[in-house]
Amino acid sequence: MIFDTHAHYDDEAFDEDREELIESLRKANISKVVNIGANLSGSRASVALADKYDFFYAAVGVHPDDAAEVNDEGIAVLRELAQNKKVRAIGEIGLDYYWNKENSAIQKEAFARQIELAKELSLPIVIHSRDAAKDTLDIMKECDAKKAGGVMHCFSYSPEIAKEVTDMGFYIGVGGVITFKNGRKLRESVEAVPLERIVLETDCPYLAPDPFRGKRNCSLYLKYVIKAIADIKNVDIEKVMEVTYNNALKMYKIES
Repeated sequence: MIFDTHAHYDDEAFDEDREELIESLRKANISKVVNIGANLSGSRASVALADKYDFFYAAVGVHPDDAAEVNDEGIAVLRELAQNKKVRAIGEIGLDYYWNKENSAIQKEAFARQIELAKELSLPIVIHSRDAAKDTLDIMKECDAKKAGGVMHCFSYSPEIAKEVTDMGFYIGVGGVITFKNGRKLRESVEAVPLERIVLETDCPYLAPDPFRGKRNCSLYLKYVIKAIADIKNVDIEKVMEVTYNNALKMYKIES
């Protein structure tokens, strides 16, 4: 069984064949998917997908690109959405200085407020962090994010930071980048941390693994990520599937 811990099937890239594709996942050993909100509208759409498909769950949150949405009204919307039993996390939340560092103060405030919401609701967090390792870790510590737990998705930092993150009780999310020629840093991080601290993700429709790089990603391609992890860890693919599946159940507090 395979658990895709981070997908965006609400994205317009799936508008033409969403239902057909999602139904095909069941036949391909994809037994659970968490659809992740990136803003308020995406959070609502994620909950709708989780309500429609029994093997889908949702995370609700606001990505740093839309950090301005995290005001009192936005927090109230997220709190209300999180009352749905299929909502298993607050995310994706965090910092992204790759595209826009000028609004870092707004991003930091939005990140901190959503961590506090997650702790209030006893939900884990799904962290987006790009080119912002120090500030991300500082806020995680200041807000005592380990009380929430969760994952640093699409992990892109060094093995040293991976260890710091996992020592805090978090998982690292591993997807298609592990198959890229320029994915050396991620491969080193995967080698450095225990398999028990790794979860699988696609971030679809983005970051399709080789040999599909540049095309629309989907959960069907996770087999390439699993194979890459198995090769790095020198274990069989069944072991990777079993351990990462159980990790995801534990992280999202889902009964098997």
